[in-house]
Amino acid sequence: MGTYRQEPPASAQRSLDDLVRDGVDAAVAADFLLRRVDALEAELAAAHALIRRQVEERQALEADVARLREANEHLVLATFNAEDQREDAEAVNRRQNEFLAMLAHELRNPLSPLAMAASLLERDAGAAPQQLRLASVITRQVDHMARLLDDLLDAARISSGKITLAIEALSLADVLRHAVETVQPRIAERGQVLDVALPAGAVAVEGDKVRLAQVFTNLLGNASKYTGDGGRLRLAAHAGPDEVVVTIADNGTGIGPEVLPYIFDLFTQGPRSLARSEGGLGVGLNVVRNLVGMHRGTVEADSDGPGRGSRFTVRLPRAAGLPAVPAQPAPAQAMRPRRILLVEDNADASATLADILAVEGHDVVCEVDGRAGLARALAEPWDVIVCDIGLPELDGLRLMEALRAQQEGARPYAIALTGYGQPDDEARGFAAGFDRYLVKPVGAAALLAVVADAPASGATFSA
Repeated sequence: MGTYRQEPPASAQRSLDDLVRDGVDAAVAADFLLRRVDALEAELAAAHALIRRQVEERQALEADVARLREANEHLVLATFNAEDQREDAEAVNRRQNEFLAMLAHELRNPLSPLAMAASLLERDAGAAPQQLRLASVITRQVDHMARLLDDLLDAARISSGKITLAIEALSLADVLRHAVETVQPRIAERGQVLDVALPAGAVAVEGDKVRLAQVFTNLLGNASKYTGDGGRLRLAAHAGPDEVVVTIADNGTGIGPEVLPYIFDLFTQGPRSLARSEGGLGVGLNVVRNLVGMHRGTVEADSDGPGRGSRFTVRLPRAAGLPAVPAQPAPAQAMRPRRILLVEDNADASATLADILAVEGHDVVCEVDGRAGLARALAEPWDVIVCDIGLPELDGLRLMEALRAQQEGARPYAIALTGYGQPDDEARGFAAGFDRYLVKPVGAAALLAVVADAPASGATFSA
């Protein structure tokens, strides 16, 4: 049976022989070489471990890179999605504004003949008292519907940043008096009492005359609406060195504490009965807050609770100078009969408008579409053209553009009478060549006043 003996490697054997020749003990030399081999193996193991760590770190780094790449892809997708959502939101907002404009147009169109019919009833010399009361009811309800439409459209325009202010120095007293005059008929109808206290001296504020009057008209209208018949309202204004403070208070239904923090939010209303006798859309106070804010002011609401009345306080910066003195209107003159072309496709509106104008002595010719209106306008001389915008065949803007481009000699005074009431609608009307732009419903007195302001042209008519 053979015997196995492990031999050291050849290099180790040679080194051992060298050591032996050098006189070193063989066992010591072998031990030395084995320790050297162990050290080399340890170094090799350490190198392998280092390589393994580097491989793991590389794999971890590649995993991080992959995650970052995936996150970047998600970020890019999110950016595109956000852009798409922004464009969708803008498209929705645009469609909403277009819908509201069309809604206002479609609702204002039937209001116009109602307002004119009520005016005809009131102008009837032989009208019975009941007829006059009915005419007054129709007028008030038409005005109420028009105000609701205006509030709804203003809320939409403010939310989309489409309202601009015509800032000028204004008399605070004049602004408040205008608001009182607007609301006074409703207050009188309900047998309410309005106390007014204004500063003794002239006080000026900087603002938009129409919009500030709208603010106080809305607040006074709300106070009357939520105060019972025979109730009491108070309008008080005080002027400080830097600001003016206007308070509108009532002894009406009050505001509950759960509603008060949200009273200026859009569509917020207090509890209502099923009868909804107070009416409203819940947009008026939101419009008030935004308009006051656009004037660098504040508005606050306060109430001691249901049944204990409410108080609204408006603070506005006081203007440094005095308000401009309004120009005195020229003395009223007898209205000269005019030759008027009326282009209106709504049969009821056309008939009532023509009757109102004829009662005042004007010669009125009616056309029901744009093409016929343009042909008649070019064929004969006219003092005034009253024209709707939304006409069949040829809309009112294109009619007026064509008329201004083709007419020779004296040009007729052109009045747009339309349900399109957005500011850009008015701008397009003036750009097309209209001299005045009236938004339906227009009262008979307002329309007749505009017709009376028309300059004389080459048309002739004998009454």
